[in-house]
This record gives sequence, structure tokens and C-alpha cells, in this order.
Amino acid sequence: MPRRYDPDRRQRIIDAAIRVVGEKGLAGLSHRTVAAEADVPLGSTTYHFESLDDLMVAALRQANEGFAKAVAARGGLADPRTDLAAELAGLLGEWLAGERTAVELEYELYLAALRRPALRPVAAEWAEDLAARLAHRTDPVTARALVALLDGICLQVLLTGTPYDEGYARQVLARVISGSA
Repeated sequence: MPRRYDPDRRQRIIDAAIRVVGEKGLAGLSHRTVAAEADVPLGSTTYHFESLDDLMVAALRQANEGFAKAVAARGGLADPRTDLAAELAGLLGEWLAGERTAVELEYELYLAALRRPALRPVAAEWAEDLAARLAHRTDPVTARALVALLDGICLQVLLTGTPYDEGYARQVLARVISGSA
């Protein structure tokens, strides 16, 4: 039987992996569960992604793109007239107000890098990209501190279930920013 031309198969597999992790967590991720979710033969998942780490790298990279798009859509980080603390607090609020499953999934994949070294470079890409964007508005050390603070606030909201407090975030971000002056 001739091979069916399916140029979107790789992307469908990545999307399926994201859905599987969203529904079952990382423990539920396997080539078999992803193949079933994507409605593709098992061999397709191993053809496109030799290991589960390769598949998780692709899924994390795609999840990271969502935050990068949110940053780009707001555009305030590039404008020196924008209140940086307010812009970052608003961005984080917008991100957390979106689909919670997507935010949780991104962090689940992000934290999987603790045990899976193959994910570490991709997990670091998010922080490095945001720090580079912020370094245009402040110094590199402060930029990295702001990224760490955003990450911490986001994790606290996700882990404790407390509502995001944009005023608090703006206030602590402003303290870090003003402390660098």
C-alpha cells in the first residue's frame, strides 16, 4: 500500500502530545497514547520523534510560543514610555486569565526539565528570550530578576489556587525595577 501524503502529521502528533499531557499529566505520555490521540499509526510517532524526550521538546517549544506571542501582541515591552512594571503585571494577568490548562501544561513541561536534561535548553529559551527583551529596558541582572519574579508569581498562583493579584505583582515588579536604578 502506498504511503499516504500527510504533511501535517508531525504537527498533529505534537498537538496530541499536548492534549495527552493536559489530560493525563506527563505520566500518561507515551508513544502509544499520543498515537491513539492523534489517530496515527504508532510507527508515525516514533518516526517523527525517536524518543519521548524529543516529543516533549517539541511540545514545550510549542507551548513556549504561546507566551512569546502574548508578549509580542501587547508590544509594550519595546516602548520605553510604557510603565514596565504595569506592562509585565498586565501581561502575566492576561496569560493567567487565558486557558488555565495551557498554562498548567506549559509549567508541567517546563518543570519536567528538572528530571529530563533534554528539556533544559528549551525550558531555558523562554527565560532567556524574555530576559533579552527586558534587557532593552533595564540592565541584564534586573531583567533576569524580573523573569524569576514573574515565574515565581505564576507558580504560586497555579500551585495555591489563589487568584492573581495584578496590583501586588505591579508593586513587587516596580520594587525590583526601582532597586536597579
